[in-house]
Formats: sequence, structure tokens, C-alpha cells
Amino acid sequence: MRANQKPSRDVAAEITNLIIRKLEEGVPPWSRPWRVSGAGGRPLRHCGTPYTGINTVYLWAIADANGYRSRYWMTYRQAEALGANVRRGESGSLSVYYSSFKKTESNPVTGAETEKNIRFLRHYVVFNADQIDGLPAYFYPGAETADPVDPSARQSAIDAFFGAIPADVRHGGDRAFFHPTFDYIQMPHQRSFKTMDHYASVRAHETTHWSGGTTRLARTFGKRFGDQAYAFEELVAEIGSGLVCAQLGLPNTLHDNHASYVAHWLGILRADKTAIIHAAAKAEQAFNYLLAFGSDHQARGASASGPVAALPAAA
Repeated sequence: MRANQKPSRDVAAEITNLIIRKLEEGVPPWSRPWRVSGAGGRPLRHCGTPYTGINTVYLWAIADANGYRSRYWMTYRQAEALGANVRRGESGSLSVYYSSFKKTESNPVTGAETEKNIRFLRHYVVFNADQIDGLPAYFYPGAETADPVDPSARQSAIDAFFGAIPADVRHGGDRAFFHPTFDYIQMPHQRSFKTMDHYASVRAHETTHWSGGTTRLARTFGKRFGDQAYAFEELVAEIGSGLVCAQLGLPNTLHDNHASYVAHWLGILRADKTAIIHAAAKAEQAFNYLLAFGSDHQARGASASGPVAALPAAA
């Protein structure tokens, strides 16, 4: 390496270290930010497109650590294009994505050539709207209000989301779990929870587990995580629950039954710096799978109510 050449950033390690720090502080970034910040929901690009995968979790963690209230993030140039400017001295945050290239290798014995697709992590730097002056007003959240969310409106969204998912949900007892062998979700009765928001949060966790069933996403982790595979699935379910809660505007809190997994999660993340990226991708896949049931349900309703409505193509 030349003397004036900067070493490349270990992006995966930076992301993992921040997630580890937030877990050690007792603040899982997939469960807290929309309850304490001025604007709820997923982080958004400057154009309003939501971030996905590890970027959602990581930017939630950054916002929580720095007290940012805006959901919007953008590059320096994007801010300039909007007639705004990043304040002097502000530090940017990472937004990551996978890129790939093809590499041809020759077998030293046979001479046969094979082509491999090599994936690698790339990144660019973004700033929260709270770090930027001169943006249009809608980039900044309004004043926080103490008025509670209308529970009837929230319940309607909860019912619509879970009602479209064809999971076998049974109620009774004092435990919440997904039974993979008999393919059903067991939940305590709704009256056992402090609020319907808490019930929905736990149901989101178990429904994320359900999405990984063998007849659905068939989510397995093989030898990569070995004995930690069960704890890794719990991590995926917690992040998936966080995504559902953000979608529905629910206060997602770390459930007592899952708190014991934090030590296992920390062990996984410290042993494999790309584990959190993998978990976030699996949780995003599960969330989109569950969300699609609602879209399909709406499409069927539209088809039944009008002769010209068309069903979406199969994924």
C-alpha cells in the first residue's frame, strides 16, 4: 500500500460495533426509535423511498444515538441539489449496498474455466435532515404532541395486517411461540396483555417465525451459525417484529421471554461481523412476505367488486 493511500473502511465492522453497543445499552435499534423520535416509521431517502435491510436498522441506531428526529437521509450532493447545505463539522453516516463482479477461474488440472459471481459490500455517506440547513419544511418533523394515537384507528390497521395472513393462531396458556412441527402459532389470550399494542407486537414476533416455515420461506441457517442458529432465528424474528411495529405505528418493546437471547446475539455479532447484515436481510424478506398477504387480499377484493380489476402477477 502506498504511504498516502487511505486504508479501506471495514463497513461491516462499523455497523456491527454500533449494534453491539446499542444492545449492551439495552436499546435494540429495531425496537426503540419510532417511540422516542419526532417522526415514526422507517428511515427515508431524500426522495421519500424507505431504506431496507441493514440500512433500516443501522440508521435507526444512528438516529437514536444522536437524537435525530427526522426520518430523511441524503448525501451531501443531494442536499445541495435541494438548495440546502450540511452544517460545518457534521459527521456523515454509512448507507450500504451489495455490488458484484464476475471472475473467471481456470482449473489448474483440466484447464476448464468457471465463472464466479463475487459479491462485496459498498457504501456511501449520508446525513440526517437534522444535520442540514435550508431543506423544505416537510423534511423536518413537527413539534411532538402528547395526544395519544386513536386506539380504534390503530386496531383497524392491526386487524387488517394480521387478518390477511393465513396462519393458524391458537389462544390459551401463558406462552407465545410458533410450533414448527404442527405449524401453528400459540398466543396467550388478548386479555393477558397490557394493551392490544403489546399483543400485536408479540404476535408480530411469532408471525415472523411462522414466515420461515418449511412450506413458506424455509428459513434455515445451516452450519454457518451451528448451535447459535436458534438464537439467530430469534434475532431475525425480533427485527421482523420491529419492522411490523414500525409499519403499524406500534410501540415494540423487548419481550421478557426474549431478553435472555441478548447475550447470544452479542456472541453471534462479535464472532461474525456480517451476521447482523444477514439477519436484517432475512427479516426484511419475512416482512415483505407477510405484507404481501395484505396486498393480495386487497387485490382479490378489488377483483370481486369490479369486472375490470386485474390480479397481480405471481411473484
